[in-house]
Amino acid sequence: MTDKASTQDRAAFVARVGGIYEHSPWIAERAFDSGELPDFLGEKSRTAFGELRSNEEAKALATALATTLSAASVDEKLALIRAHPDLVGRAALAGELTEESTTEQSSAGLDQCTPEELERFQVANAAYRERFGFPFIMAVRGADRQTILNAFEQRLLNDEDTEFKTALVEIDRIALLRLEALVAE
Repeated sequence: MTDKASTQDRAAFVARVGGIYEHSPWIAERAFDSGELPDFLGEKSRTAFGELRSNEEAKALATALATTLSAASVDEKLALIRAHPDLVGRAALAGELTEESTTEQSSAGLDQCTPEELERFQVANAAYRERFGFPFIMAVRGADRQTILNAFEQRLLNDEDTEFKTALVEIDRIALLRLEALVAE
């Protein structure tokens, strides 16, 4: 493959999956550069990348991306965690979320909070950030507001290391769900 073709393939890959991890296209870039992508993205098919044909392909790609993330530095992982918006936070209320985050928060009914629920989320977000120094992260697709609020309460009892690891697990789960959504498209 020529350098020009490789550059074009990389750009196409990053354009398609660079947003899977919130504001962190570096994960897709590194995964591509590592050469450790799933077989279905082998040299011959990379130029045609654009469609995931099955949930199995989505899972295989999610695993490759998660492996790339796991090799990142602690500072890079923390920056990724901090790139995520608060649930029902300022960005959501101002309509500034990514399309994916908007869809995910809406699927959990977070765009339909009562004033009391909104207050609970704001208090929970502030308490969580105060305790851990980063936003509460949860793959909320398929959850409801009460489940999410309960998770806030439970996870506020954790230590910082546990929450750091939990945030990364949730981020990888969000990435998988986002890739599976690409199959549905």
